[in-house]
Parts: sequence; C-alpha cells; structure tokens
Amino acid sequence: MPRHTKIVATLGPASTDPQVLERMVHAGVDVVRMNFSHGKAEDHIARASAIREASARTGRPVGILADLQGPKIRVGKFENGRVTLTGDASFILDARCETGNAERVGLDYKDLPKDVKPGDVLLLDDGRLKLVVERVIGHEIHTRVRVGGELSNNKGINRQGGGLTAPALTAKDMDDIKTAAQIGVDFVAVSFPKSAADMYMARQLLRAAGSESLLIAKIERTEAVANLSEILDASDGIMVARGDLAVEVGDAAVPALQKKMIRAARDRNKLTITATQMMESMIGSPVPTRAEVSDVANAVLDGTDAVMLSAETASGNFPVEVVEAMSRVCLEAEKSAEIGLDREVLDRVFTRIDQSIAMAAIWTAYHLKVKAIASLTQTGSTALWMSRPICGVPIYALTPEISARNQMTLYREVYPLLMSQLHVDRDVLLWEAEQILLDQGVVEYGDLIVLTIGEPIGTTGGTNTLKIVRVGDHHPPNSDE
Repeated sequence: MPRHTKIVATLGPASTDPQVLERMVHAGVDVVRMNFSHGKAEDHIARASAIREASARTGRPVGILADLQGPKIRVGKFENGRVTLTGDASFILDARCETGNAERVGLDYKDLPKDVKPGDVLLLDDGRLKLVVERVIGHEIHTRVRVGGELSNNKGINRQGGGLTAPALTAKDMDDIKTAAQIGVDFVAVSFPKSAADMYMARQLLRAAGSESLLIAKIERTEAVANLSEILDASDGIMVARGDLAVEVGDAAVPALQKKMIRAARDRNKLTITATQMMESMIGSPVPTRAEVSDVANAVLDGTDAVMLSAETASGNFPVEVVEAMSRVCLEAEKSAEIGLDREVLDRVFTRIDQSIAMAAIWTAYHLKVKAIASLTQTGSTALWMSRPICGVPIYALTPEISARNQMTLYREVYPLLMSQLHVDRDVLLWEAEQILLDQGVVEYGDLIVLTIGEPIGTTGGTNTLKIVRVGDHHPPNSDE
C-alpha cells in the first residue's frame, strides 16, 4: 500500500547537493520547501531548477513550496555574536542601536516600542528567554530578565498572548512573491497572517505576478487562531506552525489546537501541513526519539495532509535517513487510521455535480473494497474533494496539466500522474487510464477500480460520470485517431 501522508522537506546546506536531493526524493519527499528567509533570488531560482531535475531523474512528481519570511520580529546583531543574559538583570531593546552588547540590542522592527507597554512579557528565541517590560522611553524598551540564557544574533521576539501589529507582508515578501512566480512554485506559504485580508492581499500579488500557486496560511499568531475560519476561507490550506504558535498561546495549548485546525481545514476542503520539531533530534542523531515517532504518528491520525521537516533536512547530519524514518512512521500510523467515511459523507449536502461524483466515488470505492480510484481531472479539484474524508483507498489523479500534477503532490491519499487526454471519446480515455494504472503496477488484471471523468472532455469542473470496472475485462475501444 502506498504512503498516504505526504512529506515536506526543507532545502538547505545539508540538502542542496544534487545527489543528496535525489536520494531524499527517492526516500519519499513529496514537496520541497524553500525558506525565503535565507538566500537571494538567484539562489532560489537555482535551487528550484535542482528540485525539478531531481524529480525528473527519479520519476517522482515533487512540488515546490516557497515559504515567505514574513514580519518575524528579531533582535539585531551583537559585537561578539552573542551575549549571556542573567536573571533579574536589566536589558534594553533599542530600535536605534546598531551593534548590541550585554546591556542593549537593536531591533529589526523599529515600531516595536509602540506595540508594548509595562507588564508585557516578551519571549525571545522561541521562548527560551523571557523579558518583562518595565517602561518604554521613546525608541527604547527597558526590560527585566525573568528567564536568562544565551542570546545570539537575529533571534526572534514574540509577545506572550500575541497582539504585535507588524504587517503580514513586508516589502521583502512582496519582492519574493515575484521571484516565486518567476520560478513557477506550486505553493506559497504566508508567515504570520492575522486575518483573511492578509491572505487576499497575498493572492492578489501572486495573481498579478502571473502565478496560480496554491496559498498556504501559516497559523502562528494568537489572532490567526481566533480568525481561523475566515483565514481558511481565504486560503487553499494552512500550516500548523507549532513553533511561534506555542510561544504565543503556550505550549500546552498546541496539541488540541492542532487537532482542531486539521479538522476545520478538512471540513472546508482545505489542505494541512503539520510542522516544527517533528524529528528535531535527527539533526544530530540517526534515529528519532520515541516521543517524535508518536508526534508524527499523531499528526497522521489527526488527518494532516503532510508532515514537515525543517532543520532536520536543511542543516542536519542525516537528511536522507530522517525522510526514511518519517516515511516508516507514516505508513505504520496509517494502518490504524480511523475511517469515518459514513459519518462524513452522510452529513454533507452537495450543491455541485462534480463534488457529488467525487463523494460517490470514495463511498463506492470503500464499501466495494476496490483496489484504486482513477480520477481524470484538469485542475485536481475532484481529487481534492475525494481526499478530504479519509477512506484508505488510493486516489490516482490523471491530469494533462503539469501545474495541477505538482499541486496534487500535497493532497493526502492522492497520487498524481500525467496523462495526455487527447481523445474526445470517453471510453478510449477510460481504457487508457486503466493501462496507466497497470503500467504503474498499482493494479492487476481482475482488480476492481472506480473511474471518474467529465463530459465534454477537457472541461474544467465538468466531472459528471462514475464507472466501476474490472481491470482487463474490456478490449481497447476503437479510437478516433
């Protein structure tokens, strides 16, 4: 049985070598994340080319996700690269400071002094250090160190409980959106959105740049949790970005929020990526901890479309091994995934013919115990709808569009394949789809499969036919070539 949950791996110094990248794709990477917090436009263009080449060499479709930096509020740089803050010491965050020391440090977000007030708790370096604001004097935030430790260059700042006003899209992000469009990425992730308006703006910028990329909202602010429904409606999917989210809402709240967000996204036919520290110990260890194995497995059981690796593949010592480990965990967890198909399908009201066909296909496939579903699709919408209720039956999405194939690399239970779909005869196309599944080795003669197609052929949103066939029962129809 193929793996249903997709794996997103972040590209970095440890994985830019073409041979390593190719081995990672062989090991099971479905989508490669390019972190736009690092590197220049020409670096991203070169990396995207390397990803496409690795995909071609391995014969596996691989999507590309551009992750925008967003308004990550950071401290500036220190004279010696780092300082140690001791408990109960005073420390100043100074918007005009050029080079920091043990007494003060600069800020990359110059308006932070306007955003905070006495009593606010500031969390630095993902919550490892804690400062309490005592007073704000002009461009200086005077704080008292509550939890000390080592603080190095460019570490992030969050306010406990959220509420910082930095806009979701910076000038750099707007330039990076143009670069992402030029590259032809398949997904764009927006960092720190607070509302649907942030996502609408990002989509407008993407479309203006000529990109049809799917838009992923990273949920990492308190405000984003409160506005989850409207953000989902304005996006194609979400990333449960547990690092900054945990700093803002508290680490204990994150597991329940993760389940809630994945459920809400699936109910709205949206995608989900679960991210941050999934196998962090494998940055330096060839095997994951038992806690990490449980974490990945729980995300799979929650119904996430994809699980994501960050530093593990970007800068870790075992980029290939961590992909292999994550793949093993996903496969094992999927064996015990709960199938709630009856409840999910019976409670829905359908207003579209193509969505009704999609739901009928997975209902039939599950209850008839067919080997696979083959969906002939232009944009991938039918495959997306099929993949929202977990049915345990692999969905092979056959599309003539390379962009649609690459976007479907993120859909749980969906395996995208290119198919020319040149004929206008439905029976010829269905027979060709059957042959592709045979050639791929995913079905054998005698297997039952469910096929869906739209007429007239090649019409977007036109899926209106479902057919159940036994592989090999039909001879090739006369084509109209």
